[in-house]
Amino acid sequence: MSTDPTSTSPHDQQVAAVRAAVAAVMDPELRRPIGELDMVRAVAVSAERATVSIALTIVGCPAADRIEREVRAAASSIPGIEEVDVEVGVMSPAERTALVERLRGGTRRMPFGPDSLTRVIAITSGKGGVGKSTVTANLAVALAARGLAVGVIDADVHGFSIPALLGLVGDDGLPPQPTRVGDLMLPPVAFGVKAISIGMFLPPGAPAAVAWRGPMLHRTIQQFLTEVFFGDLDVLLIDMPPGTGDIAITVGQLLPHAEVVVVTTPQAAAAEVAVRSGLLARQTGQRVVGVIENMGPLTLPDGTRLDLFGHGGGETVARALNASSAERSPNADAPAGAIPGPVEVWGSVPLSAAVRSGGDSGVPLVVSDPDDPAARVLEDIATRLSSRPRGLGARQLPLTVT
Repeated sequence: MSTDPTSTSPHDQQVAAVRAAVAAVMDPELRRPIGELDMVRAVAVSAERATVSIALTIVGCPAADRIEREVRAAASSIPGIEEVDVEVGVMSPAERTALVERLRGGTRRMPFGPDSLTRVIAITSGKGGVGKSTVTANLAVALAARGLAVGVIDADVHGFSIPALLGLVGDDGLPPQPTRVGDLMLPPVAFGVKAISIGMFLPPGAPAAVAWRGPMLHRTIQQFLTEVFFGDLDVLLIDMPPGTGDIAITVGQLLPHAEVVVVTTPQAAAAEVAVRSGLLARQTGQRVVGVIENMGPLTLPDGTRLDLFGHGGGETVARALNASSAERSPNADAPAGAIPGPVEVWGSVPLSAAVRSGGDSGVPLVVSDPDDPAARVLEDIATRLSSRPRGLGARQLPLTVT
C-alpha cells in the first residue's frame, strides 16, 4: 500500500480525467472553455456512470442544448465511462455578476481604445448602393477563415444589412437577439465572425424603420463598443453608414485611432462623394489606409471587358486623398494619425452576379463561390489585411518598477 499522500486512486484519476475533458468544452457564445467560466459545478463517477453538473449563464440559454451535448460527449470519451448524466442548472445572480466582471477585466472602459491590440477598421463610402456592406461581410469571413478572431459592428443603423449578408436570419426572417449576461451582450456568430446590428433588437412583426437622430445614434454605437462582449479580437470591422453624418462623427470621436477603408464604384459620381467620407475620417484623426473599388469592369466569356459603371473610380479617390494629404503640413496640434501615409487602391472587385446571389442567400461569396473573380480579389484584400499582425509597437505597457 502506498504511503505517498499525493498519490491518487484509479477512481480519482478517472474523475479528474472526466472533469478535465468537460472543462475544455467551449461555450459557443463566450468562446471560452466552460471550466474557465466556472460553469462546471461537480463531477462524480460511480462504476461506469459519470454525473456532471454544470451551471449555464442564464435561464433559457440559446446554447444550452449544444453545451449539454458536448459535455456528454466529452465525458463519454474517457475510458471506462459508458453512461453520462448531465445535470443543468443556472448561475446565481452573484455568480453572473462575478463572471461579467471577470470578462470585463475589472473595468468598464471601452475595450478598443488606443492601447488595444485589436486592429479597428471602418469600412465607409460616400453614397449608398456601392456594396460597402457586402465587401465588409466578405472580408470578415475571409479573415476569420485565416484563423483570425474577427468581429463586425453594423453601424449602418438606418440601413442595416450585415445579419442578412451573414445568414444570421431565422426561419421567421428575423436576426437572432444577442444573449444577455448581466449587462453584457453576446453577439451571434456566423462563419466564425461575431456580429452585432440594430436589426437584432427590433421587435418581431412587421418590418420597422429606425427613425433616430444624433443622440440616440451616438448612444447605440457607444453601447455596441462597450456592452457587447467580443472577447479578444484580432480585427474589428465597422460597417459604416454612407456619407458624413452623425454616426461617422461619433465613430471618429470614439475611435480616433481607427483605420479607414473607402469603398467606391468606378463611377465618377460615386468617387467624388467617396472622397468626402475619407476627408471626414481624417478630420477626426483617423487614418485612411486604402480604397476598394467595387462593381469594377467585368470580363465576359468572349474576353471583352464590360465597364458597366465606367472605370477608374478607385484611382480617382486615392489620388484625391493623396493630394489632400500633400496639401496639409504636419501640425503638432493635429490628432494622432491625422497626417496619413499614401492611400492605395487595394483592389477592384469586378461586377459579379454571384456576389448578389451570395448576399441574398446569406452565404458570402468567398464561401459560396471562392473561384469567382470577385471572390479572388476579396481574398487578396483579406490577405493584405491579415499580413499585418497585431503588435506592441508604440504602445505603452503597464510596467511598474519596484
